[in-house]
Amino acid sequence: VQLVESGGGLVQSGDSLRLSCTASGSTGGANAMAWYRQAAGGQREVVAILTNDGSMTYYTGSVKGRFTISRDNAKNTMYLQMDSLRPEDTAVYYCNSGRYLSGSYYATNYWGQGTQVTVSS
Repeated sequence: VQLVESGGGLVQSGDSLRLSCTASGSTGGANAMAWYRQAAGGQREVVAILTNDGSMTYYTGSVKGRFTISRDNAKNTMYLQMDSLRPEDTAVYYCNSGRYLSGSYYATNYWGQGTQVTVSS
């Protein structure tokens, strides 16, 4: 599977952005997708997860109430609506196609190239 992210940019604190991740090719049995982010000098962390059937969503604590993950299956595209952005949201955002089983998300090696989000104060 190939994943292509888009939608990043430079915004001010309090602004909004919508990231997109378009998938093509075989997903190899994946049943969920996720957004991760990696700040400069930091580790990659999961931001949000959504199962393909829409039955489960997960958000990391710092983005709850501000970010919304969604997908359009007809377009093979996943979105991350990011509102009330903060400087600490600055990072490269990646999408991943993986499996969600028994309460845990298992990332696969299918990653996009990433899209930079920079939030100025």
